[in-house]
Order: sequence, then structure tokens, then C-alpha cells
Amino acid sequence: MKILAFTDIHGNKRAISHIITTAKKENVDFLVCAGDISVFEEDLDKLISSFKVAQKPLIIIPGNHEGEDFLKAICKKHKFCIYLHKGYYEFEDFVFFGFGGGGFSSRYKELDVITKKLKKSLGDNKKVIFVTHAPVYGTKLDYLDFMGHVGSKSAREFISEIKPVIVICGHLHENEGLMDNIGKIFIINPGRMGKILEI
Repeated sequence: MKILAFTDIHGNKRAISHIITTAKKENVDFLVCAGDISVFEEDLDKLISSFKVAQKPLIIIPGNHEGEDFLKAICKKHKFCIYLHKGYYEFEDFVFFGFGGGGFSSRYKELDVITKKLKKSLGDNKKVIFVTHAPVYGTKLDYLDFMGHVGSKSAREFISEIKPVIVICGHLHENEGLMDNIGKIFIINPGRMGKILEI
């Protein structure tokens, strides 16, 4: 499977054009957005609609610039859009799971509860792709020189319990393009121009 992951484009037209062009050229299976596609929901419906021309499914979660209810309602209007927040989407032997919103909070009680339930319901043969807006705590992707590690400890616990094959995150623009590993688990902030990931 080939995906084009991106995050934090905040309505940037150049980034959108680049992602659409790359998606067509590389013939990806999915576009995956880890949140903050807009600037506080400005022109959110128009931004989502602009990806239709890519002719690829768009998997998306809200960032800290989108309310979950508003984004969910817009996604329902577009058949190519898959709203992933607090839910999962299965494709072949892969499971995409998403948790959006926030950014700097170290614990998300709701994610902690979901992690326990998901661990019980997932089959052993499924490869999980975790899409989270908040960067994972204790990695290169959540570190800021002036603040230290500011990411999500709940996301870190999710990784420990579920053991996804790939984690796609965002939020910290300073760290776009950075990658890290926790054991064999690959973590990336693909940035606004996106990254091709083959799994």
C-alpha cells in the first residue's frame, strides 16, 4: 500500500497543489491528513472539496484548528472523505486509527480508554496505522529547544499497547519532515508538503 501523508497545511494553496499533483503522479492508494488542514475552519468545506480532483480517498482527523463536529459534518458531504477521529478504517490487512485535536496536552483520557478497548477488538493479523495530530511524547517530533518534550503521553502509551507499524503526527511546524523510531515502530511528521509512505 502507498499513502501520501501530510499535516498542518493551514489552507496553503501551494501545498494543496503539490499534494494533489504528487498523489496523481505516484498513484497513491490514500491521502492521509493528520489535522490542521485549515486556519480555524476558514473555508474548510472548500479546502476539503479541493482534494476531490486527486481522485483518491482522503483520510482525515481534526487538528487544533478544526472542531470535530464541523469537520465530521463536512466529510459526510464528500464521498471521497473518510473521517477518522476516534475511529478506524479497514483496508485489506491494514487498520487506520485516528485521534485528532489538542496538541500540547500530555494526557488524553479519552484516548487512554479507547486504547484499552481497541487492544481487545483488534485481530492479531491487522497492521495498524496510527494517525494523531499531537506528536508522540519523548521523541524527536515533540521536542522544542525552549520547552523540551511537549507531546502526548497517551499517544506514546497507545504505541506501546497497540504496536502500530507507522505513526503519522503533526502539530509542531518546527519539526515537519522529522522521523523517529520507537523500537521497530516508525514515526513521522510529514509536514505540509507531505511524504510518500509505502507499507
